[in-house]
Amino acid sequence: MSSLKKKVLIPVFATFMFVAGLGQTQQTAEAASSVTVNELTKEASKYIGIKYRYGGTTTAGFDCSGYVQYVFKKLGLKLSRTTSTQYREGTAVAKKNLQPGDLVFFNTTGRGVSHVGIYLGNNKFIHSGVSRGIQIVGLNDSYWGKRYIGARRVATFVTDQAPVVELPVVEEKPVETVPEVVVDAGEVKGEQIDLTKYASRAVVAAEMAAALGLDTTPRDTGFIDVPATHPQSGAIAVMHELGIFTGNEEGRFNPSSPITRAQIAKVFVNAFDLNQQGAYLTFPDTDGHWSAGSVSILASNGITTGKQDGMFGINDYLLNRQLTTFMDRLKALQ
Repeated sequence: MSSLKKKVLIPVFATFMFVAGLGQTQQTAEAASSVTVNELTKEASKYIGIKYRYGGTTTAGFDCSGYVQYVFKKLGLKLSRTTSTQYREGTAVAKKNLQPGDLVFFNTTGRGVSHVGIYLGNNKFIHSGVSRGIQIVGLNDSYWGKRYIGARRVATFVTDQAPVVELPVVEEKPVETVPEVVVDAGEVKGEQIDLTKYASRAVVAAEMAAALGLDTTPRDTGFIDVPATHPQSGAIAVMHELGIFTGNEEGRFNPSSPITRAQIAKVFVNAFDLNQQGAYLTFPDTDGHWSAGSVSILASNGITTGKQDGMFGINDYLLNRQLTTFMDRLKALQ
């Protein structure tokens, strides 16, 4: 099986069981683990100080869910890739019943679950934050306390006989957050944009699902504007199930809306499990932008070279011909 498919097919088989009639993923049971709390704490703390990198999944830089997935993999435990899919794993845990190793989730964007960390006990958790990278912070501090939305237990860790390792805790300050997956920016009507020229969200979903060899059988998508009869319903459903695409708060996917080049960079990095190759690369218009990490990963893998004017075009709508070029280059990597 090509590495292009591995990242997506594993979580599909592992977690995407459907509740009959609801079209939602079934909660996966927590795993039994022989890993001790001290081993968890030591492994998680190895990476303190590593900087935050949007879309990052390696020690060159992590985003929040990439870090959590990496630590659990090192401990022999499998987790899905994104915050939204990790929030559907394991079993729900009340805050008063938290145990070390539980995943704790936060709403930092105002749009629902958007951040995740690993609970260490004593009201502390470790995470990869935008401002300081990987740090231990207080679950009830002035920033995180009011943004906490829930926890999931994906594994049970063995209580140590020896005292749990104590590590310094820092106070988190408010910072600008970035979206983890592409979110809807509002429907763009057909008369406002030429979809023979620009790639729609539905077309992007279809192209990516085909490249990944996913099941695109027409089915219910869970979006009120994408019925099972929609020509791309299967592709939209599977990309939503994988946490690659989300809809808006009204439950709309907006299939005919275009997608920006910044957004497609994030989508590609998540879907195809791309990592930074060599030096970090920036364009004049990506420096300091939330998409900078993803764009750098694309450029370092030869997926994009930018525009003729030297810019990446973060706010430009993606052209159909650009989508074809990007997809061809992604396939060539395999």
